[in-house]
Amino acid sequence: MKINEKNLCVYAVSATPVDKEGYMNKKGEMNKVFQRRYFVLKGNLLFYFDKMGDKEPIGVIILEGCTLELVDDEEQFCFKIDFHGPNSRSYILGTDTQESMEQWMKALACSSYDYMKLMVAELQRQLDDISESPINSPQYKQSPIPPPRHRHNPFDKLDNINQRIYSSNSPNKVPL
Repeated sequence: MKINEKNLCVYAVSATPVDKEGYMNKKGEMNKVFQRRYFVLKGNLLFYFDKMGDKEPIGVIILEGCTLELVDDEEQFCFKIDFHGPNSRSYILGTDTQESMEQWMKALACSSYDYMKLMVAELQRQLDDISESPINSPQYKQSPIPPPRHRHNPFDKLDNINQRIYSSNSPNKVPL
């Protein structure tokens, strides 16, 4: 697949919603030392910058067809984004805290198209289960009964009394 580099750079710094962002340490493929980078996750694209506020990303990782694995490291909490197949690459990322690592791993795991497809299938299955439940069968369906629309009117009693008094044909009755 060809990716237009210029459009990708514009998208990386655009005002589109960000799923997660923050600093992590990235182990280079050539230079095996961790370098602090600023990461921005937008959909299934993980951009990384030299620092926050840079106008262009240093790189982008397309999070499709990858797995996430924990990596043992004595100095920081690390995980690996691993791609499978020929000429595939792995990215080792580290955070300062266990909580931060777990948040990043969760965000990355939920960002792929495959994950979204599974979620939609599961939601559709739940909807089908609800639609087939006995409560939704025709014997249980009844139209709702609206509440009574009679409002309390304090003058109702006076109107009834006046009607009785004035409707009488007797001239001897006087209203009270």
